[in-house]
Amino acid sequence: MSDDQQRSSSRRRFVATVGTAATLGLAGCVETSDSNAETTAAETTSEGTATTSGGTTATTASETQSLKIGTTQAYVDAVSTSAGDWVEETFESEYDVDFEWVVRENELNDFIQRKQEGVELGADGYVGVTPTGLVRADRNLDESLFEAFDTSRVSNSGDIVDAYRFDPQQRVLPTGASYVCIVYDENVVDAPATLEDLTKDAWEGELILPNPQDTVTGLSFLLWTVKEYGTDGYLDYWDRLIDNGLQTTGSWNAAYSAYSNEEAAMVVSYSTDQVYASQSDVDMARHQIAFPNDQGYAYVSGTARFAGSEKDDLLHTFADFMLEAETQREVAVKNVGIPTVQDASLPEDMQQYVHTPKNPLQYGYETLRDNADDWREQVAQRIATQ
Repeated sequence: MSDDQQRSSSRRRFVATVGTAATLGLAGCVETSDSNAETTAAETTSEGTATTSGGTTATTASETQSLKIGTTQAYVDAVSTSAGDWVEETFESEYDVDFEWVVRENELNDFIQRKQEGVELGADGYVGVTPTGLVRADRNLDESLFEAFDTSRVSNSGDIVDAYRFDPQQRVLPTGASYVCIVYDENVVDAPATLEDLTKDAWEGELILPNPQDTVTGLSFLLWTVKEYGTDGYLDYWDRLIDNGLQTTGSWNAAYSAYSNEEAAMVVSYSTDQVYASQSDVDMARHQIAFPNDQGYAYVSGTARFAGSEKDDLLHTFADFMLEAETQREVAVKNVGIPTVQDASLPEDMQQYVHTPKNPLQYGYETLRDNADDWREQVAQRIATQ
């Protein structure tokens, strides 16, 4: 089948109104082991599908299968570029599946709330679960929102870079990565050498931050400040940052749009920003990357399956697809990210635009479980009185 044929299927997106990688190391992640046992011979299921080695599901009847996957707005409709359409079209064409993205206003929080209320989730899985999102789901629910993958049925799961793994139960398989950093306009400000620089006169009023209460980007920056200043000093730092004219927005899209409209000279965003800039007719001077203190907080997200979904075979097939080297490469380019598997890398002409910090930072699952909500609430109170 040609590329044109593979991408010719109609696109269906359901939007609810309620709402080489091995060389890139991360610090402080939970490391887990995978089972690499061979998958048993193909078995025909009652859904009219056959499961082959590596978790591939092939249709054996004329009825088209369907799969609904939740995700974030940015994954399907970012202000820069996004991979959602490509994933949808390619997965549909390769596996003869009726695929739908489910995007809700409160993103993963909506599914957590639905689980609490005992109502239908309206999706079979989720793309974009972060360590803090997983912790939030586990803390707020008596029964897990997610169910573990059988990694022996996900052929490339053994090639995931160990440092990117964050769920010891394998409910979430890492499928995207980057680093939170400062993107800045070198024609307006100098690169902040330290986080403390952001509180000084030369950078006054020039930083836009997605709110830590509402966004993973902002929360990652908050966690970075706790790493740097400690639990006894981070709130004093936030007081100084707010007093220096910090601007906050309710989403990453809103923050990046404001930055693109030149409302400030810096934005908390991602270290792969120049990948996007290199593909667009923009001034690269406004897409410079700064790692204050030579640090950057690791952003890792993954693909998860919702507990109770009846699409077990198809969810494993989808996870297998998301970890294929070609998918990893395409998604990383379109989402301006970094592949999470060792056998995939960005095209050579883009590798020069991927920046990584000397000292990557990340908290492990247990620390986030025990502290992240309190840290976020304390900072949210500071921002609310801004």
